[in-house]
Amino acid sequence: MSFATDYLAQLEAFAAKGPLPRVRALHLPPLRSMPDNRGEFCALELEDGSLGLSYVLLDDTLAQLHRAIDGLALAGADPLAVACRYASDSGLWKTIGFAAANALTRRLFDRAAFRPDYSTDSIGQLNPQPDDHVGMIGLFTPLVGRILATGARLTVLELKADLVRDRDDYCVTLDPERLSTCNKVVSTSTLLLNDTLDRMVACCRGARWFALVGPSAGCLPDALFERGVTLVGGTWVGDPEGFVAALRAGEPLGGYASKFALTAARYPGWRALLQRACG
Repeated sequence: MSFATDYLAQLEAFAAKGPLPRVRALHLPPLRSMPDNRGEFCALELEDGSLGLSYVLLDDTLAQLHRAIDGLALAGADPLAVACRYASDSGLWKTIGFAAANALTRRLFDRAAFRPDYSTDSIGQLNPQPDDHVGMIGLFTPLVGRILATGARLTVLELKADLVRDRDDYCVTLDPERLSTCNKVVSTSTLLLNDTLDRMVACCRGARWFALVGPSAGCLPDALFERGVTLVGGTWVGDPEGFVAALRAGEPLGGYASKFALTAARYPGWRALLQRACG
């Protein structure tokens, strides 16, 4: 069983409890390069205002979405049927399916009156120390200096060969096995879209802390905790209307959303949420 199939099974149990709001729209960022992580995510909106985010910069996914948007026929669609394409499809529809699944997660959280803890820590509560060896999956350039300033060693895993470097203070590598000696890891949530989650967790077998962070980490975290992830950090949208307008315009999103952090100790589990939401 993959994370995707486990996740979808949980959402199917939610759907079995009663009718779900239909899909209202898929919102895309502009097709242009932007700073500060703007333009990296789409948002699928349900008719109740629930939003689910998904990363769109894998390969040419964003360009594909812009070309196809008028013919996708998403308005009024069954959100669970769309979400199931996260597990069964690739490329464009996998991205849309993941956004739909995350929108259903937000619907469940709201129905259960569950709000994850706020977080202001962009490195997933790693708390790096001088004797730590920190692994980073995906180069979070703004965080490199912060980690190195603590005296910790840093190994970064990347997919882009032009980023590879090996310096005294840190290295960037294409070899995931170099993460095996890291005792703390922070990873991009893109692993949930490129089907590398299980492999990366296995490569980080020496880690006692594995933080998966990013705006698209708005999923039910149960199957992640079961696989060895210790913290899930995502984006909590507080003003859906403002968030959508800013996303579509390529403007900063921070005024309409905040970061959250979930650990197993602070999370009741999807079954408890389902009981709260549906009785």
